[in-house]
Amino acid sequence: MRAKTAEVLGAQWGDEGKGKIVDVLSERFSAVARYAGGHNAGHTVIIGEHKFVLQLIPCGVIRPNCMGVIGNGVVLDPIYFLDEIDRVRKTGLDIDGRLFVSNRAQVILPYHRMIELAAETAPGRQKIGTTSKGIGPAYEDKMARSGLRIIDLLNTSLLKTHIEAACEEKNAIAHALFGTDPLDPAKMYDDYAAAAERMRPLVTDTGRLLNGILAKGGSVMFEGAQGTMLDIDHGTYPYVTSSSATAGGASIGTGVGPTAIGTVISVTKAYVTRVGGGPFPTEIHDAIGEQLRARGNEYGAVTGRPRRCGWLDIPLLRYSNQVNSAEWLVVTKLDVLDELEEIPVCIGYEIDGKVSDEIPADVRGLEAIKPVYTTLKGWRQSTEGVAEYDKLPQAARDYLAFQERESGAKIGMISTGPDRDHTIVLPEFAAALDGINA
Repeated sequence: MRAKTAEVLGAQWGDEGKGKIVDVLSERFSAVARYAGGHNAGHTVIIGEHKFVLQLIPCGVIRPNCMGVIGNGVVLDPIYFLDEIDRVRKTGLDIDGRLFVSNRAQVILPYHRMIELAAETAPGRQKIGTTSKGIGPAYEDKMARSGLRIIDLLNTSLLKTHIEAACEEKNAIAHALFGTDPLDPAKMYDDYAAAAERMRPLVTDTGRLLNGILAKGGSVMFEGAQGTMLDIDHGTYPYVTSSSATAGGASIGTGVGPTAIGTVISVTKAYVTRVGGGPFPTEIHDAIGEQLRARGNEYGAVTGRPRRCGWLDIPLLRYSNQVNSAEWLVVTKLDVLDELEEIPVCIGYEIDGKVSDEIPADVRGLEAIKPVYTTLKGWRQSTEGVAEYDKLPQAARDYLAFQERESGAKIGMISTGPDRDHTIVLPEFAAALDGINA
């Protein structure tokens, strides 16, 4: 029997619209589990007049019968997390008894933010374009085996000792390297000890929880953060995040074994965007890029930074689908292309005079790419809010068929606007989802 699970992740550099897709699909699942990243990721879900911007809380909790689970692969700032819970509750959403945090997740503390911000802004340092929220340094401490986990946060004597020792070390490093003022360990302890008590009822062994749901016949969706090309191993290194954003990260980051991971659903825009620094072969540098940014409201959900916009990159999408073993493709923001008469699509790379479809592993190779384009016909009519495939213009269907044929994954859903109802679900995909919950 196939596992009653599905994984939703981003095909490029994040911001593909995963939040809406997880929200639309989550009514079919018992739980939605986040497996990587921290509050540097933002999922925006629009339901009628209500807008939810979630950075740590899994989108599934918006559905009244769905549980939200934050796995061990996430790095979590307890104070920010509690603030986010308070903001969600103010919308009238009842999440009590439906939101849980792994006791093995790593804790972000103020010195992580101090070090990341100082390093990112220091003269002469390579700028990665991070959100400066302490994500990278928290993962560094995790791998150095000197981090604090949620289970340790709940032990007040251990927490006090850890903060005092860490502040002595981090304050010295930050002052020596960047001239940063020291943080007060006593205040930090008071703040985080108080946060720990508020968090205590939410903390559990989430690996056991998720495996128990599956053992009882329930279903789980794994919610990705960032995107495939920001993965620490498979992305455009070093312009990447610090965690495993690809499909394999779901097993590592939740404690659900790899054979229990079912279908992988990869989310891509009808074009491509990227926030922050790093190579972007199909980036548009003229007025059309500004037009896409304006029509698509391409500004970061977390930082508000304008997103760089580019044409669809087939070799990159094919690579992403390969790395993730993606079975299904969800295409978002099709309507953003409505006004274009012609739509360029990258079908290959020219590197040092040779044409290839291979993604270079090094930044120099990525920056040397000259995209090879083909041009598809635009449809020049509105697709916004269309909810039936047959009602799309023929040129739009041709564009989607090309994307499906060249990428190696089947298109299962198409998003034509921000609301839940602005969604086309194709019959084969609907049948596959029904099979997960059969």
